[in-house]
Amino acid sequence: MHFPVLETNRLRLSELLVQDAESVFDLFSDESVVEYYDLEAFSELSQAQNLITFFRNRFEEKAGIRWAIRLKETNELIGTCGFNSWNPKMKNAVLGYDLLPKHWGVGYTTEAVHRIVTAAFDGELPCGELHRIQGDTIPDNKASESVLKKVGFKEEGLRRHSGYWKNKFHDLKCFGLISTEYNQI
Repeated sequence: MHFPVLETNRLRLSELLVQDAESVFDLFSDESVVEYYDLEAFSELSQAQNLITFFRNRFEEKAGIRWAIRLKETNELIGTCGFNSWNPKMKNAVLGYDLLPKHWGVGYTTEAVHRIVTAAFDGELPCGELHRIQGDTIPDNKASESVLKKVGFKEEGLRRHSGYWKNKFHDLKCFGLISTEYNQI
């Protein structure tokens, strides 16, 4: 199965590779990046290597996809984005993304998410054409909510104590985007 490479004006979304381990470690060892994640900040390079392998396996199993977000000009890995899971039969997917803090606030995440959502709704991905994409946020994560709203996601409700990590329960705000709504944006 061919890994799709996608581009925007400023970004290249491509496969995470073994040689990206140090950049992935830099990303996931940053406490501010994983503040709302269901994992602790990385402390060893092997954790980044394992995560890259995990994402590759998800793709090979046709269960999801995760891209490296790279600056077109330098090829620097600045984050990741993708579908943590997808269900071709149900034509839906669950979205995830992260970005190095030094690149926050300039629209890179929104740009990357727009591109992968377009690819999913246009049937450009191995999962086929999707109809619905879901994104979940922790209620305090205003930056993530902002990205979802800019792309056209609608808040659908709060799932109380829907997640458990870092020794506590978390409420999750559910956002959804339907292909017919996105095409109207």
